[in-house]
Amino acid sequence: MNLDSKIGQKIRNLRNQNGLTQDELAARTELTKGFISQLERGQTAPSVSTLADIVECLGTNLSDFFLETEDTQIVYKQEDYFEKTDEAGNSITWLIASAQSKNLEPILVDIQPGEMLPADKPHEGDEFGYVLKGKIEVIYGDVHYTVNKGDSFIYAANKRHYIRSLSNHVSTFIWVCSPPNF
Repeated sequence: MNLDSKIGQKIRNLRNQNGLTQDELAARTELTKGFISQLERGQTAPSVSTLADIVECLGTNLSDFFLETEDTQIVYKQEDYFEKTDEAGNSITWLIASAQSKNLEPILVDIQPGEMLPADKPHEGDEFGYVLKGKIEVIYGDVHYTVNKGDSFIYAANKRHYIRSLSNHVSTFIWVCSPPNF
């Protein structure tokens, strides 16, 4: 659908929501019924000032008129995930692919035995984790913390930090960054 058709459809929807006929909208905007009809069918495009007048008569403004309100995805399935694996076999799986547009970013991490994720420089925000399998070490500044299966961790990300596996098998944890950092 082209832009003219989208604008026309939105105008028709707003007009109907307000219980107005094309004649009534035309009278309020000092336009013709024919112009309103062509506009709603996407056959013509209004000037910015004409569009502003129309949407004002329909009880809104240009900013709200063009505000896109898409249906927000609530449930994400495995096929929605994005996974990245490094040469050591460590993997990071973005559980919500569109998390960059949110206030937090949940990821699933698998770390191979004895391996370490790249060090993260200090940045804004907080990080939280929950160990699902194995044992990891969180190095936060100069302090080392052991986090076992079933344990969680949280810290302000304003110090150099990194994570490594302390297990003889793959360690798996959920890691949530706010705001998104990866």
